[in-house]
Amino acid sequence: MNLLEQAKEVQALLLNDARQAGADLRSIENFRLKFLGKKGLIPALFARLGELSVTEKRQVGQVLNELKVSAENVVEQLTQNLSQPTSTPEFFDFTLPGIIPDVGHPHPISLTMQAIISIFREMGFGIEFGPEVETDYYNFQTLNFPDDHPARDMQDTFFISSKVLLRTHTSPIQIRTMLKQRPPIRILAPGRVFRNEAINARSFCAFHQVEGLYVDEKVTFSELKTTLELFAKRFFGSAVKIRFRPSFFPFTEPSAEVDVSCFICAGKGCRLCKNSGWLEILGCGMVDPNVFEAVGIDPQKYSGYAFGMGVDRITLLKYQINDIRLLWDGDVRLIEQF
Repeated sequence: MNLLEQAKEVQALLLNDARQAGADLRSIENFRLKFLGKKGLIPALFARLGELSVTEKRQVGQVLNELKVSAENVVEQLTQNLSQPTSTPEFFDFTLPGIIPDVGHPHPISLTMQAIISIFREMGFGIEFGPEVETDYYNFQTLNFPDDHPARDMQDTFFISSKVLLRTHTSPIQIRTMLKQRPPIRILAPGRVFRNEAINARSFCAFHQVEGLYVDEKVTFSELKTTLELFAKRFFGSAVKIRFRPSFFPFTEPSAEVDVSCFICAGKGCRLCKNSGWLEILGCGMVDPNVFEAVGIDPQKYSGYAFGMGVDRITLLKYQINDIRLLWDGDVRLIEQF
């Protein structure tokens, strides 16, 4: 087969491949390489021109030049077709109002935490934070929990090692603060805590706390009562009543549990308060002298009070949510209500 006949075959192949190419840039590039690349069909024909006489070169050379131009035109046209829209753009009215994007919603726990912190900040409390992975020293020992103290059984702990654990309360923040600051100290310690408890409608293995600490000279239990009563009336409403019940905590003495009158039934008794008329909200007490000695504060000179409340529990009460697990499920149907 002479060179001219081969050129005609390549031309026929070119027309056939041009109809199939153009679906995407890769197919166009494959087409270009096949016919115009360094090892392509058309350059291979040009390489054989040296085999022809001068007269044949003029005739065949003109055919090959036309074939090359034809291939280049096909590549250019296919590329243009790919860059152009395949259909007429749909009419769009730019005067229409924009689409409002979905936005996040504050979590009820966050709302409760922010409200609690805001009230105490107005009373002069600062905010301190600490690590969630703690040591036995900060979580138990300096808080008057000896190694064999039965009070350790009150808190089922997630131990990472014999001396490292997930904090069971935010009280270690109080210890860290007293070790680095000298009285007067007035702080809040908010954060997430962990206890190895069975998960059900009323308890969860992780929850949030806000603890408070005030240390100065001549701090009294009556100041503690006044502070907590003011908080309760600001948070639950001015009509709420408050009562203190004797209790026990290793790090405070004397200690008390604090209840507020049920804000749903006004103390008359309902399902929320189990017909008692009261709702437990926090624990408190005067800082035990042993704790002061552990952090190097003179208990003869200084006194103080501490309190702590479960934010998740207060959230359930405030928003009348009947299952604590709902706060951790991440269900947007719950979050969107707030």
